Amino acid sequence: MNQITFHHDTVLSDVHMLLPNARRLMTRLNSVGQPVFLSKFRILSDSEKHDNSEPGKGLKETEQNNEPREDGDKDTQVTQGKDGEEGGAGNVEPFLDVDGDLDIKHRQRKNPNEESGRDLVCPIILKQSNSALEEEDDEYTDDKDIIKIEHTMATTLEDVGKQVWLGAFLLADFILSKPHMFRGATVLELGAGTGLTSIVMATVAKTLYCTDVGEDLLSMCKKNVTLNQHIIEPAGGEVRVRQLDWLQYDLCTDADVEFSWTEKEVADLYDNTKIIIAADVCYDEDLTDGLFRTLYRLCSNFRHTCTIFISLEKRMNFTLRHMDVSCDAYNHFSHCLFQLEDMVDGRCSFRVEQLPSDFAQFLLYERIEQLELWKVSVTPLPLHASTVNTAAAPEDTEQSSS
Repeated sequence: MNQITFHHDTVLSDVHMLLPNARRLMTRLNSVGQPVFLSKFRILSDSEKHDNSEPGKGLKETEQNNEPREDGDKDTQVTQGKDGEEGGAGNVEPFLDVDGDLDIKHRQRKNPNEESGRDLVCPIILKQSNSALEEEDDEYTDDKDIIKIEHTMATTLEDVGKQVWLGAFLLADFILSKPHMFRGATVLELGAGTGLTSIVMATVAKTLYCTDVGEDLLSMCKKNVTLNQHIIEPAGGEVRVRQLDWLQYDLCTDADVEFSWTEKEVADLYDNTKIIIAADVCYDEDLTDGLFRTLYRLCSNFRHTCTIFISLEKRMNFTLRHMDVSCDAYNHFSHCLFQLEDMVDGRCSFRVEQLPSDFAQFLLYERIEQLELWKVSVTPLPLHASTVNTAAAPEDTEQSSS
């Protein structure tokens, strides 16, 4: 593969564009020819974490600390003439070059590193073993605060699960801020992607079923779990990477299929799962429908209460259909969410609430106001409460009636 080709439908996560001081080494090409990068994300200590009582702080606050002081901005101010007019046009002679053209003087630029306080992001292709880079990487091996994630960048929409998204950071922050809520629990993540949120959850939970679809994506996710055993093992958590297709009804238990479930794991999933999480997975209407069908199917078979946490970014897009800025994917998510709450089928009840995003920030990113966290509380109803269905499963009448 001599060059990387970008298509018109290529998307790139803000995490990879804006995260300061991130080290991104291109390590290999995956089985479908996509460049795979390695990034390292540091979990901030209690003294370093950001107070997010106001949304939009976090990375912005860090960047502001790197901005020049007021006394360093004097050369950017407009010079006032003696009459108070901007530029002092009556007193300043224009500078002309030898041809009589206006000669504009530019101020001298500083070194980018000195000006912004950030390291230049220069991906490095490792074509062969490099002892210097290996030694540099060794300094992170024993650091309990570093999360190492393999991911791709600039993918088509169907492969966005191979990137890291802001919703995963938001949900990871919530987990790190409220560890008592998840300690010792059996947790299922839907649409885990690179596995970052599952890895963070495994530092407090007992068992984590990290699920998605696609052999290449699941292989990357499994590699990330292996890369982060240094923070998972001390906590005693266990991450099991498994296939879970929202568009299929049953879990795959075929032993010949990689990432399939064992019968024991299926029983454990239904008997012990108390928490379900999903980060930034609602960007396509068909997949959103599949997500809510899966949530309904799982929770209807639980014999215990369950709590679902869904994080997402409310993305604004200009559409020719509306000739205006709209948020179709978010609107469809919201419709499905409250349709779930309105269900009355005698199996379980759903209560929906949006959680404030004012919890502490342990990872460096900009917590924009479009990032949201939703909580769905699921309570099984007594058997005698079963009545005639008055509402169907979200977008899935045939399955709910069965």
